Amino acid sequence: MLPWLLGVVLFALGICASVALHEAGHMWAAKAFGMKVRRYFIGFGPKIWSFKRGETEYGLKAIPAGGFCDIAGMTALDEVTPDEAPRAMWRYPTWKRFVVMVSGSVTHFILGFIILYLLAATMGLPNVAGTPVISGTDCAASTQDAKTFEYADCGANDPAPARDAGLRAGDEIVSIDGVATPTWSDVVARVQKLRGEHDFVVRRDGAERTITIDIPTVERVAPDAKRGADDNRLVEVGAIGVTSTPIYHYNAGTAIGGSLEFTGTMFARVWEGILAFPSRIPKVVEAIGGGERDPDTPVSVVGASIIGGDAVEQGVWELFLLLLATLNFFVGVFNLLPLLPLDGGHIAVLFYEKIRDWLRKLRGKPAGGPVDYTKLSAVTMVVIFIGGAVVLLTVTADIVNPIRIGQ
Repeated sequence: MLPWLLGVVLFALGICASVALHEAGHMWAAKAFGMKVRRYFIGFGPKIWSFKRGETEYGLKAIPAGGFCDIAGMTALDEVTPDEAPRAMWRYPTWKRFVVMVSGSVTHFILGFIILYLLAATMGLPNVAGTPVISGTDCAASTQDAKTFEYADCGANDPAPARDAGLRAGDEIVSIDGVATPTWSDVVARVQKLRGEHDFVVRRDGAERTITIDIPTVERVAPDAKRGADDNRLVEVGAIGVTSTPIYHYNAGTAIGGSLEFTGTMFARVWEGILAFPSRIPKVVEAIGGGERDPDTPVSVVGASIIGGDAVEQGVWELFLLLLATLNFFVGVFNLLPLLPLDGGHIAVLFYEKIRDWLRKLRGKPAGGPVDYTKLSAVTMVVIFIGGAVVLLTVTADIVNPIRIGQ
């Protein structure tokens, strides 16, 4: 229980640190351009503690559910004192305001990359795409234990098709008989149906080559078998004697390239998750009602912390770090959506003003005034209401029916 609580606390602290750095990103950029930053606080609600350095008050508030950076004159409607007016944010060029607004998300991306780099350089990065990269070759064991799923020891007469054909560790299987195999599951499903000689296209050192492999018939547990069951049966399938690569390992130097590539994968997966977000909400409601919790459903910070606790309890620190990096990428991307009150909404308004003034200039008209945010208050309230409802749903689901790891 103690390791689990430690994991929950550590993950919660990681979230708090991410929020603190998000707001610090806004603050550092604003100060770099000479804007006046009045306050920088972590949390909301009653003030617990603060101090003032220069013109900025720094502090901590009672509710650790976010934070804020108060920059004078973020919009033209904000009240500013006479001494603040010349340094009001809305008076600065568009590109400077854009940098300030996007800096929070950029901070998340940088933090996510640093976490991935540390993970890559120490424990390695998971093969989340299931790319069919070979980690090694061995014999195609003639049979498999139906209860434990363990393969029989290699016998003198057991063939080693992949090794004999010349496959090596690090080779990526691109296709089999002209049929693309983008994932390891595709390779296994394809090979199990084949017998005799077949052409494998593999990628080695950036170049593709064709290798012919003679596929033997072996015995394997049936697809519907359950580990430990007494009534499992064996079926005849094809096998070539290769193992997959679930983890990519790097050194301190190669971890940079590996982390950059993995960051691109994370961006793609986060974006896919955001697009699928609305369709997964009904599953969250079902989970609250007692239905089975789908691991692909959204989680709140409560649910993420529970998963982090499970990871630490089981000693799976790589999952803990990967989850923390994913959270940073998700928050960074989500915050850039063009919806108020998110940073992306303010950026959208900023570019609307820029494009509008450019079009007015083409027609010989003077630049228009700043956008009146009060006219957007209804849209903002709708977004806040929907966001609050989603948070309430996910927190409830994470309390009554959380996603657990290894349980």
